[in-house]
Amino acid sequence: MPIGTAAPTPAERAAAPHHLVEFLDPSERYSAARFAHDASLAVAAIHARGRRAIVAGGTGFYIRALTGDVALAPQHDEIVRARLAAEARVHEPAFLHGWLALHDPQRAAALDPNDTYRVLRALEVALAPPASGGGASRTLARDGVAFAKLFVDMPLDENDARIAARADAMLASGFVEEAERIGAGAVAANAVGYPAALAYLAGLSTFGELRARLAAATRRYARRQRAWFRSEPAVRWVTRDQVEAAAREMLGWP
Repeated sequence: MPIGTAAPTPAERAAAPHHLVEFLDPSERYSAARFAHDASLAVAAIHARGRRAIVAGGTGFYIRALTGDVALAPQHDEIVRARLAAEARVHEPAFLHGWLALHDPQRAAALDPNDTYRVLRALEVALAPPASGGGASRTLARDGVAFAKLFVDMPLDENDARIAARADAMLASGFVEEAERIGAGAVAANAVGYPAALAYLAGLSTFGELRARLAAATRRYARRQRAWFRSEPAVRWVTRDQVEAAAREMLGWP
């Protein structure tokens, strides 16, 4: 899904090695717990080579999981999952999202109420009984890795303009064809922008409506990101030209 996820280009990958990029099938289920484990292994391998890892992305819950600032269910609970699947067949997405808000308001606030897959996964984590034994996930905190969390901020009007330009670039690069290839049945079909593209392919909207919906969905996601990182532990908000100096200061680098 390189277009919809803004995967790094071949030139960007040649300039700096990238990890955990295009390593999953769109039909595969993934979780914050798996990400924390996979990313911790990647960070350890990078540091073993004498390099420093940069974790770049916008999914706040995954970042929190990696750093160790949230408790995660290390395994799926099949009983809870079966119950939630049954509930999803009879209740609207708004009901499921409201249910999540009762158990984990912060996680609910960060999710689109119509993103049923992620709402159900969050409910599964919230409702699953505590795991027994010592099966705690790997995190940067458990591995003793020092880290600094930076949120690169920019004015909303500038951000909105960049989002609009990105939507146009995605459509020009073949985003609709990418959504068609993935298909509505894939787990990843709920990712930002894909429902709008699939609706267009089904004849439910015009191309102009698709463009508007794609940009609007991304703007909503960007605003949820800002709201999430406002409450993120120990995060420092910086402008683009302050990133390097802030990272060096927070990590004690010369």
